[in-house]
Amino acid sequence: MAKVAWIGLGVMGYPMAGHILKKGGHELVVYNRTAAKAEAWVKEYGAGRTAKTPAEAAADADFVFACVGNDDDLRSVTIGENGAFQTMKKGSIFIDNTTASANVARELYAAAKERGFDFLDAPVSGGQSGAQNGVLTVMVGGDPDVFERAKPVISNYARMVTLIGPAGSGQLTKMVNQICIAGLVQGLAEGIHFAQKAGLDIRLVMETISKGAAGSWQMENRWQTMAEGKFDFGFAVDWMRKDLMISLDEARRNGASLPVAALVDQFYSEIQRMGGGRWDTSSLIARLNNADKK
Repeated sequence: MAKVAWIGLGVMGYPMAGHILKKGGHELVVYNRTAAKAEAWVKEYGAGRTAKTPAEAAADADFVFACVGNDDDLRSVTIGENGAFQTMKKGSIFIDNTTASANVARELYAAAKERGFDFLDAPVSGGQSGAQNGVLTVMVGGDPDVFERAKPVISNYARMVTLIGPAGSGQLTKMVNQICIAGLVQGLAEGIHFAQKAGLDIRLVMETISKGAAGSWQMENRWQTMAEGKFDFGFAVDWMRKDLMISLDEARRNGASLPVAALVDQFYSEIQRMGGGRWDTSSLIARLNNADKK
Protein backbone atom coordinates (compact mmCIF):
# COMPACT_ATOMS: atom_id res chain seq x y z
CA MET A 1 0.00 0.00 0.00
CA ALA A 2 1.39 3.36 -1.07
CA LYS A 3 0.70 6.85 0.24
CA VAL A 4 -1.08 8.74 -2.53
CA ALA A 5 -2.14 12.37 -2.87
CA TRP A 6 -4.78 13.41 -5.38
CA ILE A 7 -5.14 17.02 -6.54
CA GLY A 8 -8.26 18.00 -8.51
CA LEU A 9 -11.63 16.29 -8.10
CA GLY A 10 -13.51 17.33 -11.23
CA VAL A 11 -15.67 15.06 -13.39
CA MET A 12 -12.58 13.02 -14.26
CA GLY A 13 -10.46 13.23 -11.13
CA TYR A 14 -13.26 12.40 -8.70
CA PRO A 15 -13.85 8.81 -9.92
CA MET A 16 -10.19 8.26 -10.84
CA ALA A 17 -9.13 8.94 -7.26
CA GLY A 18 -11.87 6.59 -6.14
CA HIS A 19 -10.45 3.72 -8.19
CA ILE A 20 -7.02 4.19 -6.63
CA LEU A 21 -8.61 3.91 -3.20
CA LYS A 22 -11.02 1.04 -3.90
CA LYS A 23 -9.06 -1.05 -6.41
CA GLY A 24 -5.56 -0.30 -5.22
CA GLY A 25 -6.23 -0.09 -1.51
CA HIS A 26 -3.86 2.84 -1.21
CA GLU A 27 -3.88 5.48 1.53
CA LEU A 28 -5.28 8.65 0.00
CA VAL A 29 -5.20 12.36 0.76
CA VAL A 30 -7.31 14.56 -1.54
CA TYR A 31 -7.25 18.26 -2.34
CA ASN A 32 -9.72 20.27 -4.39
CA ARG A 33 -9.88 24.03 -4.90
CA THR A 34 -13.49 23.88 -3.67
CA ALA A 35 -13.03 22.20 -0.30
CA ALA A 36 -16.63 20.96 -0.16
CA LYS A 37 -15.92 18.68 -3.15
CA ALA A 38 -13.01 17.04 -1.32
CA GLU A 39 -15.14 16.57 1.78
CA ALA A 40 -17.90 15.02 -0.32
CA TRP A 41 -15.38 12.61 -1.85
CA VAL A 42 -14.16 11.44 1.56
CA LYS A 43 -17.76 11.01 2.72
CA GLU A 44 -18.76 9.05 -0.40
CA TYR A 45 -15.80 6.67 -0.32
CA GLY A 46 -15.72 6.39 3.46
CA ALA A 47 -11.95 6.67 3.61
CA GLY A 48 -9.06 9.04 3.01
CA ARG A 49 -8.73 12.57 4.29
CA THR A 50 -8.73 16.08 2.90
CA ALA A 51 -5.92 18.63 2.72
CA LYS A 52 -6.17 22.42 2.71
CA THR A 53 -3.46 22.94 0.08
CA PRO A 54 -1.67 20.89 -2.59
CA ALA A 55 1.49 21.21 -0.47
CA GLU A 56 -0.25 19.68 2.52
CA ALA A 57 -1.67 16.86 0.38
CA ALA A 58 1.71 16.02 -1.16
CA ALA A 59 3.74 15.96 2.05
CA ASP A 60 5.03 12.42 2.67
CA ALA A 61 3.21 10.97 -0.39
CA ASP A 62 4.87 8.34 -2.57
CA PHE A 63 2.74 9.29 -5.58
CA VAL A 64 1.04 12.62 -6.23
CA PHE A 65 -1.61 12.80 -8.96
CA ALA A 66 -3.13 15.92 -10.49
CA CYS A 67 -6.09 16.35 -12.83
CA VAL A 68 -6.80 20.06 -13.21
CA GLY A 69 -7.87 22.46 -15.94
CA ASN A 70 -4.94 23.92 -17.88
CA ASP A 71 -1.28 24.97 -17.79
CA ASP A 72 -1.88 27.82 -15.35
CA ASP A 73 -3.85 25.60 -12.98
CA LEU A 74 -1.13 22.99 -13.17
CA ARG A 75 1.64 25.47 -12.38
CA SER A 76 -0.41 26.76 -9.45
CA VAL A 77 -0.79 23.33 -7.82
CA THR A 78 2.85 22.34 -8.45
CA ILE A 79 5.32 25.22 -8.31
CA GLY A 80 2.91 27.78 -6.84
CA GLU A 81 3.27 29.19 -3.32
CA ASN A 82 1.30 26.32 -1.78
CA GLY A 83 2.05 23.86 -4.56
CA ALA A 84 2.87 20.19 -4.20
CA PHE A 85 6.48 20.66 -5.35
CA GLN A 86 7.17 22.59 -2.15
CA THR A 87 6.77 19.50 0.04
CA MET A 88 7.25 16.40 -2.13
CA LYS A 89 9.84 14.04 -0.70
CA LYS A 90 12.93 12.72 -2.48
CA GLY A 91 12.18 9.75 -4.71
CA SER A 92 8.44 10.40 -4.98
CA ILE A 93 6.61 10.71 -8.32
CA PHE A 94 4.22 13.38 -9.57
CA ILE A 95 1.79 12.03 -12.21
CA ASP A 96 -0.08 14.68 -14.17
CA ASN A 97 -3.35 13.57 -15.79
CA THR A 98 -4.22 17.08 -16.96
CA THR A 99 -4.45 17.71 -20.70
CA ALA A 100 -1.87 20.48 -20.93
CA SER A 101 0.95 21.64 -23.20
CA ALA A 102 4.11 19.68 -23.86
CA ASN A 103 6.07 22.75 -22.80
CA VAL A 104 4.66 22.79 -19.27
CA ALA A 105 5.28 19.04 -19.01
CA ARG A 106 8.95 19.51 -19.85
CA GLU A 107 9.18 22.51 -17.50
CA LEU A 108 7.75 20.57 -14.56
CA TYR A 109 9.83 17.49 -15.37
CA ALA A 110 12.97 19.63 -15.04
CA ALA A 111 11.71 21.34 -11.88
CA ALA A 112 10.96 17.97 -10.28
CA LYS A 113 14.41 16.60 -11.14
CA GLU A 114 16.06 19.63 -9.53
CA ARG A 115 14.16 18.90 -6.33
CA GLY A 116 15.03 15.20 -6.23
CA PHE A 117 11.76 13.61 -7.31
CA ASP A 118 10.20 12.61 -10.65
CA PHE A 119 7.46 13.74 -13.01
CA LEU A 120 5.31 11.96 -15.59
CA ASP A 121 2.93 13.69 -17.99
CA ALA A 122 0.06 11.24 -18.30
CA PRO A 123 -3.04 12.69 -20.01
CA VAL A 124 -5.99 10.37 -20.47
CA SER A 125 -8.59 9.50 -23.09
CA GLY A 126 -11.96 7.90 -22.57
CA GLY A 127 -14.07 10.69 -21.19
CA GLN A 128 -16.26 10.81 -18.11
CA SER A 129 -17.62 7.31 -18.64
CA GLY A 130 -14.10 5.93 -18.98
CA ALA A 131 -13.11 7.60 -15.73
CA GLN A 132 -16.17 6.29 -13.92
CA ASN A 133 -15.62 2.75 -15.17
CA GLY A 134 -11.85 2.77 -14.67
CA VAL A 135 -11.09 2.02 -18.33
CA LEU A 136 -9.17 5.09 -19.45
CA THR A 137 -6.31 5.06 -21.94
CA VAL A 138 -3.24 6.75 -20.47
CA MET A 139 -0.42 8.06 -22.66
CA VAL A 140 2.74 8.80 -20.70
CA GLY A 141 5.89 10.86 -21.11
CA GLY A 142 8.88 10.45 -18.82
CA ASP A 143 11.69 8.12 -17.75
CA PRO A 144 11.22 4.35 -18.23
CA ASP A 145 12.21 3.37 -14.67
CA VAL A 146 9.88 5.97 -13.19
CA PHE A 147 7.08 4.80 -15.44
CA GLU A 148 7.48 1.20 -14.29
CA ARG A 149 7.20 2.27 -10.64
CA ALA A 150 4.07 4.33 -11.28
CA LYS A 151 2.29 2.03 -13.75
CA PRO A 152 0.67 -0.29 -11.15
CA VAL A 153 -0.95 2.68 -9.42
CA ILE A 154 -2.05 4.35 -12.66
CA SER A 155 -3.53 1.05 -13.83
CA ASN A 156 -6.22 1.26 -11.16
CA TYR A 157 -8.19 3.66 -13.37
CA ALA A 158 -6.99 2.52 -16.80
CA ARG A 159 -7.29 -0.31 -19.27
CA MET A 160 -4.18 0.77 -21.17
CA VAL A 161 -1.11 2.60 -19.86
CA THR A 162 1.68 3.20 -22.37
CA LEU A 163 5.02 4.98 -22.11
CA ILE A 164 5.33 6.92 -25.36
CA GLY A 165 8.70 8.61 -24.88
CA PRO A 166 10.50 11.34 -22.90
CA ALA A 167 8.84 14.19 -21.01
CA GLY A 168 6.15 15.89 -23.08
CA SER A 169 5.45 12.81 -25.21
CA GLY A 170 2.25 12.00 -23.32
CA GLN A 171 0.85 15.46 -23.98
CA LEU A 172 1.89 15.36 -27.64
CA THR A 173 0.11 12.01 -28.03
CA LYS A 174 -3.04 13.44 -26.44
CA MET A 175 -2.89 16.18 -29.07
CA VAL A 176 -2.81 13.51 -31.79
CA ASN A 177 -5.83 11.89 -30.12
CA GLN A 178 -7.84 15.11 -30.11
CA ILE A 179 -6.86 15.98 -33.70
CA CYS A 180 -8.14 12.58 -34.85
CA ILE A 181 -11.37 12.85 -32.86
CA ALA A 182 -12.16 16.34 -34.18
CA GLY A 183 -12.16 15.23 -37.81
CA LEU A 184 -13.92 11.97 -37.03
CA VAL A 185 -16.82 13.59 -35.16
CA GLN A 186 -17.30 16.18 -37.89
CA GLY A 187 -17.42 13.43 -40.51
CA LEU A 188 -19.94 11.47 -38.44
CA ALA A 189 -22.07 14.59 -37.95
CA GLU A 190 -22.11 15.23 -41.69
CA GLY A 191 -22.95 11.60 -42.44
CA ILE A 192 -25.92 11.51 -40.06
CA HIS A 193 -27.09 14.92 -41.27
CA PHE A 194 -26.92 13.71 -44.88
CA ALA A 195 -28.82 10.49 -44.03
CA GLN A 196 -31.55 12.50 -42.34
CA LYS A 197 -31.87 14.79 -45.35
CA ALA A 198 -32.02 11.77 -47.65
CA GLY A 199 -34.88 10.28 -45.64
CA LEU A 200 -32.99 7.11 -44.72
CA ASP A 201 -33.64 4.93 -41.68
CA ILE A 202 -30.78 6.17 -39.50
CA ARG A 203 -30.69 3.07 -37.33
CA LEU A 204 -30.39 0.73 -40.30
CA VAL A 205 -27.75 2.92 -41.89
CA MET A 206 -25.60 3.11 -38.75
CA GLU A 207 -25.98 -0.57 -37.88
CA THR A 208 -24.84 -1.44 -41.39
CA ILE A 209 -21.91 0.92 -41.95
CA SER A 210 -20.60 0.59 -38.38
CA LYS A 211 -19.55 -2.95 -39.30
CA GLY A 212 -17.46 -1.69 -42.23
CA ALA A 213 -14.57 0.68 -42.81
CA ALA A 214 -16.53 3.68 -41.48
CA GLY A 215 -16.97 2.11 -38.05
CA SER A 216 -15.55 3.81 -34.95
CA TRP A 217 -16.08 4.16 -31.22
CA GLN A 218 -17.78 7.49 -31.85
CA MET A 219 -20.21 5.91 -34.29
CA GLU A 220 -21.03 2.98 -32.02
CA ASN A 221 -21.53 5.15 -28.93
CA ARG A 222 -22.79 8.49 -30.21
CA TRP A 223 -24.79 8.11 -33.44
CA GLN A 224 -28.14 7.65 -31.71
CA THR A 225 -27.82 10.60 -29.34
CA MET A 226 -26.50 12.75 -32.18
CA ALA A 227 -29.52 11.84 -34.32
CA GLU A 228 -31.80 12.64 -31.37
CA GLY A 229 -30.07 15.95 -30.61
CA LYS A 230 -28.98 14.91 -27.11
CA PHE A 231 -25.62 16.30 -26.01
CA ASP A 232 -25.80 16.33 -22.21
CA PHE A 233 -23.00 13.90 -21.42
CA GLY A 234 -19.35 13.24 -22.16
CA PHE A 235 -16.53 15.66 -22.99
CA ALA A 236 -17.61 19.31 -23.19
CA VAL A 237 -17.09 21.56 -26.19
CA ASP A 238 -15.35 24.15 -23.98
CA TRP A 239 -12.71 21.58 -23.03
CA MET A 240 -12.33 20.33 -26.58
CA ARG A 241 -11.60 23.86 -27.76
CA LYS A 242 -8.96 24.19 -25.05
CA ASP A 243 -7.35 20.96 -26.27
CA LEU A 244 -7.49 21.98 -29.92
CA MET A 245 -5.93 25.34 -29.04
CA ILE A 246 -3.02 23.48 -27.45
CA SER A 247 -2.70 21.26 -30.52
CA LEU A 248 -2.82 24.15 -32.99
CA ASP A 249 -0.29 26.11 -30.95
CA GLU A 250 2.08 23.14 -30.95
CA ALA A 251 1.55 22.73 -34.72
CA ARG A 252 2.65 26.32 -35.28
CA ARG A 253 5.87 25.45 -33.47
CA ASN A 254 6.62 22.15 -35.17
CA GLY A 255 5.37 23.09 -38.64
CA ALA A 256 2.53 20.55 -38.85
CA SER A 257 -0.39 21.40 -41.12
CA LEU A 258 -3.77 20.89 -39.42
CA PRO A 259 -6.42 22.35 -41.75
CA VAL A 260 -9.25 20.05 -40.61
CA ALA A 261 -8.52 20.53 -36.90
CA ALA A 262 -8.44 24.31 -37.38
CA LEU A 263 -11.75 24.24 -39.27
CA VAL A 264 -13.47 22.02 -36.70
CA ASP A 265 -12.20 24.30 -33.94
CA GLN A 266 -14.09 27.14 -35.63
CA PHE A 267 -17.18 24.95 -35.89
CA TYR A 268 -16.96 24.37 -32.15
CA SER A 269 -16.77 28.13 -31.62
CA GLU A 270 -20.13 28.33 -33.39
CA ILE A 271 -21.51 25.71 -31.01
CA GLN A 272 -20.35 27.89 -28.11
CA ARG A 273 -22.17 30.88 -29.60
CA MET A 274 -25.28 28.69 -29.79
CA GLY A 275 -25.01 28.22 -26.02
CA GLY A 276 -23.51 24.74 -26.29
CA GLY A 277 -20.21 25.22 -24.50
CA ARG A 278 -21.08 22.48 -22.02
CA TRP A 279 -22.62 20.19 -24.64
CA ASP A 280 -20.79 17.00 -25.58
CA THR A 281 -18.37 17.26 -28.51
CA SER A 282 -20.77 15.22 -30.66
CA SER A 283 -22.91 18.37 -30.81
CA LEU A 284 -21.23 19.34 -34.09
CA ILE A 285 -24.38 18.00 -35.77
CA ALA A 286 -26.40 20.73 -34.03
CA ARG A 287 -24.50 23.31 -36.05
CA LEU A 288 -25.51 21.59 -39.31
CA ASN A 289 -29.13 21.30 -38.24
CA ASN A 290 -29.14 24.90 -37.05
CA ALA A 291 -27.99 26.04 -40.48
CA ASP A 292 -31.16 24.49 -41.94
CA LYS A 293 -33.27 26.89 -39.90
CA LYS A 294 -31.59 30.01 -41.23
